[in-house]
Amino acid sequence: MRIAVDAMGGDKAPDVIIKGAILAAREIDAQIILVGRQEVIEKKLSLHRKVSGNITVVNAAEVIEMDDFPAQSVRRKKDSSINVAVKMVKEHKAEAIVSAGNTGAVVCAGSLFLKILAEVDRPGISVLLPTLKDVVQMIDMGANIDAKPEHLLQYGIMGSIYSKHVLNKKNPRVGLLNIGEEETKGPEFVKETFKLLEQSKNINFVGNVEGRDIYVGDCDVIVCDGFLGNVVLKVSEGLADAIKEMLKRKLSSNIITKIGSLLSAPAFRALKKEIDYSEYGGAPLLGIDGVCIIAHGGSSANAIKNAIRVAHESLLHNVNQHIIEALAKE
Repeated sequence: MRIAVDAMGGDKAPDVIIKGAILAAREIDAQIILVGRQEVIEKKLSLHRKVSGNITVVNAAEVIEMDDFPAQSVRRKKDSSINVAVKMVKEHKAEAIVSAGNTGAVVCAGSLFLKILAEVDRPGISVLLPTLKDVVQMIDMGANIDAKPEHLLQYGIMGSIYSKHVLNKKNPRVGLLNIGEEETKGPEFVKETFKLLEQSKNINFVGNVEGRDIYVGDCDVIVCDGFLGNVVLKVSEGLADAIKEMLKRKLSSNIITKIGSLLSAPAFRALKKEIDYSEYGGAPLLGIDGVCIIAHGGSSANAIKNAIRVAHESLLHNVNQHIIEALAKE
């Protein structure tokens, strides 16, 4: 099992990517291939005392920057680390790719070079979010901002398959993100999606889910279009950061609150770990012919390690084959 890792992608590349790969190599039984500027990567690797033998390097001379236009950069920077890593999967030199780089470029390269799975019209990015009960999977979080009802139906099926086989949920509950619980609410394409999900034989559809209920945990999979999903993701990230900062200010405002914060430190550490995105790894791009995991641009080494772990788990559970089989029955 071989996993190509974009060593040049992300805000803290390549140092954090390399460190995350080293951590992953100690825990999973797979060949980890760091793709990027070989001389730079090998020099960085030499600074680490213990590097597992299951880490190798493949050269890619160019880098797609975070602010590059995705489609243009994929076409023009043919020897970029993203392109080379994705093409390795296409040429069967690797089975999966992990990247914390330009999300649009990863989606573009994955869709262009790896093609779309049979029965799938558009791939979707699936992200795990913490809730009061368990993690919830949201799809799509930005791959397709102009979705049609049939795309959202496919997202529901793909999300359900991933939840069942990778997250070990026996009968995943699938909800549709909307402005109200009633099936008559929302724009026309959402109401049409409701009907398609309700009629599907492949999913356990539980109806509409309002924004306020996302973090309650009554659903295992929440379906939405990429525009709305990305807004939800960015608002959630911003709100989490704002709450942490406000809490920090209040807890340091006087001697009483400072003492209280010290006494509550174990609880705060546990909460921080529970809501830390790095614990969940990356987001799978479901629907392409290969395993592609998109990590957060600001990923830590722990996040990269877990993103590689997610890629490994997706391969072990043969997620794509299950998706093809489920969609063929639809």
